[in-house]
Amino acid sequence: MSKTSNSFIKLKAYCEAENFKGWDPYDAMNSKVFQALPFKHWDVARWAWIQGFKKSPVNFRKLLLVPKGHNSKGVGLLLLGYCKLYKVAEKGNENFGSKENILEHINTLTQLLLDMQSEGYSGACWGYNFDWQARRLFLFKKNTPTVVATCFCVEALIESYEITKDAFVLKIALSAADFVMNDLSRTPCKDGFLFSYSVNDGNNTVINASLLGAKILSYSYKYTKNKSHFEASKKAVTAACQLQEEDGSWIYGLLKIQSWKDSFHTGFNLDAIETYQKNTEDDSFQKYIDKGWSYYIDNFFEANGMPKYYHNKTYPIDIHCPGQVMVTASKLNVFNNHKVLFSKVLNWTVDNMQHKNGYFYYQLKRGVSSKISYMRWSNAFMFNAMAHYFFESENAEDEI
Repeated sequence: MSKTSNSFIKLKAYCEAENFKGWDPYDAMNSKVFQALPFKHWDVARWAWIQGFKKSPVNFRKLLLVPKGHNSKGVGLLLLGYCKLYKVAEKGNENFGSKENILEHINTLTQLLLDMQSEGYSGACWGYNFDWQARRLFLFKKNTPTVVATCFCVEALIESYEITKDAFVLKIALSAADFVMNDLSRTPCKDGFLFSYSVNDGNNTVINASLLGAKILSYSYKYTKNKSHFEASKKAVTAACQLQEEDGSWIYGLLKIQSWKDSFHTGFNLDAIETYQKNTEDDSFQKYIDKGWSYYIDNFFEANGMPKYYHNKTYPIDIHCPGQVMVTASKLNVFNNHKVLFSKVLNWTVDNMQHKNGYFYYQLKRGVSSKISYMRWSNAFMFNAMAHYFFESENAEDEI
């Protein structure tokens, strides 16, 4: 069995042994110690507490009573991964489990996602299992729905439906379009608009978040042919494509503090636009995908497979960077064009960012790195990425 197959089996065993629960880079406010202190009412203290946990190479969560938990986006990523593994097993490769065993996990994670919905909104939606202070601008309370978490959950539920044919699962997933249409704000931009990141006012400048809203609506159009969902989706894609720079790159967002260009959000953008095109059969944005993919693959990976975070500097190397390219390449149907590079990327990541116990590290830095195990950010993300890798590989055993 190949090196990467063994790596993935160890990751899979780790996630299953943890019952898919874990810590998160942003879960510091779940600390029972912090919740007992008066500082929890002060925005600066909340932000500093979260950043201290996030940036520390030492994990203080057990000491400060931060429990492990299920995160909706993490569960969605794991479900997406298991759905890909099911298709791998259908091809005859049962190295990662039989179809029956994988289906059990698909059913379990599907039900868990259904149970984790945020209540009180126009349609199905999901948030995170912790309070989160974004600088001093926003306090996202636990389970406040965001378009990012919701999109990953919607895609996962639809993939689950395609395997199980459970009509109730599809109904819930498609109802998320009502959340996007009714509960997210829209900010005019170019010849379209940007969807807001969440239901909170003011966070309406993030390009990839808006595209994830469009992605949700495109799924609705695929199954319901709701014309208003198609039109709104196209408006959001139009604005995002018009914000693409001539070289094919995107900045993260429209605020001055959001002007960086990074690897995995570029991948999110391309994935969302391609998904829109497939779901709506509207291929009018192909030139933006082509330019964006060329920029992505040419600027964020070294020849030896080492991924870069930013277009103009390498560190910190975030685990999202090697992971997202596998998923985006699969979605764009260009995986085989870069199979050698992707083998190097995955090989480098296993060598440099995986612990002997199977989990993956959060970030590598020039100095002291954060090698803490995070279920959503690191392990679920790489679980989905590696499942896509094996799905796309003609012969998983011979890749590396």
